[in-house]
Amino acid sequence: MPDEGPRPRPVNRRGFFREGLRELLNGVTKATEPLQRALEPFARLEETAASAKPQSGPFSSGARRMSLASLVLRPPGALPEGEFKSTCTRCGHCVDACPANAIRIDPAAAKGAGAPYIDADSMPCVVCESLACMNTCPSGALGPVPMFEIDMGTAVWQEELCIRSKNEECRICYEKCPLGTAAIDIVGATVQVNPLGCIGCGICQHYCPTNPKAIGVIPMAARG
Repeated sequence: MPDEGPRPRPVNRRGFFREGLRELLNGVTKATEPLQRALEPFARLEETAASAKPQSGPFSSGARRMSLASLVLRPPGALPEGEFKSTCTRCGHCVDACPANAIRIDPAAAKGAGAPYIDADSMPCVVCESLACMNTCPSGALGPVPMFEIDMGTAVWQEELCIRSKNEECRICYEKCPLGTAAIDIVGATVQVNPLGCIGCGICQHYCPTNPKAIGVIPMAARG
């Protein structure tokens, strides 16, 4: 049988798409559909948490008010929530490795079910160049993932809380985002989050100057 040569490697479709998207969005001036898709998790959460006690925070305004106390950001590269909690050994290696001291473990399991989590208000994931937490996890609860394939959650902007809606200039969320226009852009008075480019690091939420926050991250586990 003739030698057909090496077979082509499988295409990483998601990574390929994100890289292309990063370039494409540099010239985008209008993107309403991605924003609508980013808001869809609110409808699902309202159905399942209608009886939850309202809390202050990035999602506390008007009809979107709900309790997200049990939903936290997991470190980058985390398995789906159920698998993550059952696979993670709570060894703390990711906590020690994080150069930003963003990863925490609550021994009392009052938050994060005793597994590593990130509180973006206190300290977000800075998407360090080494992606240190992934590379030190011995259990596989955090797997090595390229930066543009990280999916910790999706940032959502609330116009009524943003000072831009009051004709005041603020570009902090855009300027601080490590992915730039691949994840977030400013068009006129609006902040537009692209849910296919946003990795949910929480940097925009951390630096947002409003109280409650005008932009915050819906954790991956909350999207259902």
